[in-house]
Amino acid sequence: MRIAVDAMGGDHAPREIVRGAAEGLSFLGPQDELVLIGDVKVIEAELAAVNGHSNRIVIEPASQVIGMDEEPVEALRKKRDSSIVKMVALHAARKVDAVISAGNTGACAAAAQLGLRTIPGVSRAGIAIVLPTFAGVSVVCDVGANVSPKPHHLYQYALMGSVYAKAVLGLDPKVGLLSVGEEDEKGNTLVHKARELIKADPFLHYARNVEGRDLIYGNCANVVICDGFVGNVALKIIEGLVEGIIANVSKSVAGAVPEVAEKINAALKSVFSKLDYSEYGGAPLLGVDGVMMICHGRSDHRAIANAVRSAGEFVKAGVNKVIAGHLAKGVGVVGQD
Repeated sequence: MRIAVDAMGGDHAPREIVRGAAEGLSFLGPQDELVLIGDVKVIEAELAAVNGHSNRIVIEPASQVIGMDEEPVEALRKKRDSSIVKMVALHAARKVDAVISAGNTGACAAAAQLGLRTIPGVSRAGIAIVLPTFAGVSVVCDVGANVSPKPHHLYQYALMGSVYAKAVLGLDPKVGLLSVGEEDEKGNTLVHKARELIKADPFLHYARNVEGRDLIYGNCANVVICDGFVGNVALKIIEGLVEGIIANVSKSVAGAVPEVAEKINAALKSVFSKLDYSEYGGAPLLGVDGVMMICHGRSDHRAIANAVRSAGEFVKAGVNKVIAGHLAKGVGVVGQD
């Protein structure tokens, strides 16, 4: 297996990306390789700094970098020698089995959909995050790739999310639709029609509608489906709330008795560890005919190492083959775009 990593993408690139990739090598088999893409001299220097040189790490040159604030499609068109474009081109040519980037999310998603296309039968790709909850982990799809989906897109997200949850995370998938109330009559037309399609597929276990608060509790469904706009907003609210609460509580106890402060901070760290995205690495772009792991822009070395692990598990589990096989049976309604 060969996994390519965009060494230049992310808020902490290239140092944290290169360090994380080198650490992630330990999660792969002895014959597996990593391909780091970007400025050769910079990558070599970073590998030397972390003593990460290995005959299982190959460097692929790329002279350009797509910035986090650039318009995705325009950037892809103008920067043909960027690390993201080169990364996807390697995958499209089947020279690598998976690709990972913490760079511009829109550019990653667009490059993958243009360069890799979608699995036969899949209409739109969706970003599926592993969301840590107090009851374990849940898969949430979509969180940004498709902000204006149709009902059959959500049905396909439910299918792909369930396959991923079972094959890679070892969950017993229970599907829920993110809505404004748990009752079936609640929600908009998109949710109502998507629910009909999901319920019609015997492969899927539909639980019920999921309200916003249920996302963090994780007590009613472990595969949560929504449109990319709502999913991205919900994700950012959760991130900000968790970080804000922990930071403010830590500040408040700074002047407390040392023994008390130590106990409170220990409890906070325990809670935060359950909600730490870096434990699960990247988010797969489900539906593309390949393996694209999109990482948080703030990913540190631990998140990248875990993304390497997750990518390897995704490839080994043959998730795309299972998805394609199910859709080939004609179960459910695929719909027209």
